[in-house]
Amino acid sequence: MANILLVEDNPLITEAVSSYLQLEGHKTITSDKVEGVIDIIKRDTIDLAILDIMLPDGNGFMLAKDIRKISNIPLIFLTAKDSESDRILGFEVGADDYVCKPFSTKELVLRVQALLKRTGSKAENKQIETWILDKEKMSIDSEKHVLKINKKEILLTSAEWKILIYLCSQTSLVISREKLLSECLNYNFEGSERTIDTHIANLRTKLGAADWIGTIRGFGYRFNGKPAE
Repeated sequence: MANILLVEDNPLITEAVSSYLQLEGHKTITSDKVEGVIDIIKRDTIDLAILDIMLPDGNGFMLAKDIRKISNIPLIFLTAKDSESDRILGFEVGADDYVCKPFSTKELVLRVQALLKRTGSKAENKQIETWILDKEKMSIDSEKHVLKINKKEILLTSAEWKILIYLCSQTSLVISREKLLSECLNYNFEGSERTIDTHIANLRTKLGAADWIGTIRGFGYRFNGKPAE
């Protein structure tokens, strides 16, 4: 399981790629612009990044150069720029692979898997993730479905587990109730957003006094934990 950053301004491509990666057990963090990407990489544990080149506020080539100043994570360009010179430039600025649009989503996922193996990413064997918030510590064993707060095991329902895992996979991002419903519970009917509020309330009670899940009024919820060093 890897934490994969996808920087792409086409929402249809973002949705398709993210869905396929998540089906393979990976977690995705997405951005539709250059701004903020470096902060994400500094803040979160990113195992691989997929970058578009033509972004609304900048250039993917320059972004890759900036990433290479702080990180050696594997990089894949996903772009409509398919000339030989663009490919060469992509590799020169630090890309590990280059995929041209239109593309097969399945092939892209296979390339991700191959690149993670080739680079020996530790993410493939990572089962337990640890988060910190103030003086509290949370550990999640996704393989065994075990959650611990300060070494004390916490029992969650299936819905609570899915919601927590999804929020953790979108670290520091605000997730709408509608998104949580569709991604975690497969609910789509009007008025069902109240169901998420109930699950969140129960989840907060179990997680203790620390503000692990914050409410962003009018928008949704955000996981406040930070990856442990």
